[in-house]
Amino acid sequence: MLEVTRAALRPDLAVLTMSGFLEAKPRVGYTYKPEGVENEIRTILNHYRVKDIQSLPVIVKETCSIYDALVTLFIEDTGTIFVVDEDNYLSGVVSRKDFLKTTLGQADIHKVPVSVIMTRMPNIITTNLDETVVEAVKKVVEHEVDSLPVVKLFIDMQGQENLEVVGRITKTNIARLFLDLASNKTEEV
Repeated sequence: MLEVTRAALRPDLAVLTMSGFLEAKPRVGYTYKPEGVENEIRTILNHYRVKDIQSLPVIVKETCSIYDALVTLFIEDTGTIFVVDEDNYLSGVVSRKDFLKTTLGQADIHKVPVSVIMTRMPNIITTNLDETVVEAVKKVVEHEVDSLPVVKLFIDMQGQENLEVVGRITKTNIARLFLDLASNKTEEV
């Protein structure tokens, strides 16, 4: 039909097979795999867990002033700070937007604690060490956030659930994974 020899097509068919678009079967020939590429990408990404790409969290206490938290934001060059209570359990999150809204107002940022402006539990989307990167990315996209706290769950004597912040997943962590995958710099998990 194309008036092209098999030998001329063979290199192109080999590339399409390696890319996951075609499946090669002896004595049958080549067949199209519509889900091929997406499944390969999904399979690769599902090998990676949050613990494989997380970075260190930036944390302040609830009693920290907005001014001190803002200075921490700039010193650490981050977009989100996680706020912990006196027992070092996650109690809130504060972002650049929260700081911007507060500093545009008339609040005395030297005296007001960061707990006044933070987003509180249970309105915080979290991830854990063993969650797949795909699940974490889905949360980032669905909730339109810049980062997620990576937490470990603890249950105290009263049966209360407490979350300890052990890391963070940011859009930069995710972009770095894609860059490493594209550059073949990642090790097999």
